[in-house]
Amino acid sequence: MSIWDRITGKKSSSQTTAPTSSSVANPPNDTFQSTPFNPSEAQDVSSFLSGPSFADPSQLHPLAGLNQQTLDYLSLEDSAISDLPGGQSALPSRGWSDDLCYGTGVTYLTALTLGGAWGMQEGLRRSNGQPPKLRLNSVLNAVTRRGPFLGNSAAVIAMVYNCFNSFIGNIRGKHDSVNSVLAGALSGMIFKSTRGIRPMMISGGIVASVAGAWAVTRKALF
Repeated sequence: MSIWDRITGKKSSSQTTAPTSSSVANPPNDTFQSTPFNPSEAQDVSSFLSGPSFADPSQLHPLAGLNQQTLDYLSLEDSAISDLPGGQSALPSRGWSDDLCYGTGVTYLTALTLGGAWGMQEGLRRSNGQPPKLRLNSVLNAVTRRGPFLGNSAAVIAMVYNCFNSFIGNIRGKHDSVNSVLAGALSGMIFKSTRGIRPMMISGGIVASVAGAWAVTRKALF
């Protein structure tokens, strides 16, 4: 062994031991013997699918394991519908909020359509004999002026009318023609309250007449 081998701790090649002949002659014995296959003990497909290791397909449903008798569904109960005498209408109503939405929406669309027809007739009459482009422009201006004006005005009156009608009905305990006529008169007078006494009375009489006609028609139909 040299001095460098002593400093680095490296062993010389002469001191390495060679593998003995006994270890080479006797290799490890780890052979595997398979079990013979018996066809009579094999399982068929049906026994495999119905076994406990296979998942039940019904358990994969999101509502699996829930009691169907205790589930709460989002439904409109009959008791929630307005049961006041005369409160039935074309659509099921659960109170003043439904009447306000339905009445205001239908009134606005009806008045908007009538105002558009009024504006079209006015635009065609004023642009008689003009070129097509000018006539089309006149009709569009008249429709957009009359339609929204009449629709917005009728919607405001309908909102106030439905509020008064529901309030009077809850106080009296029933809905009849008297409620409609009274609510229509008050709504019309409030709508023209800034114009003076005479316009207030005229507007109240017109709205009360329309409300009374609607009440009679609804009573005949429903």
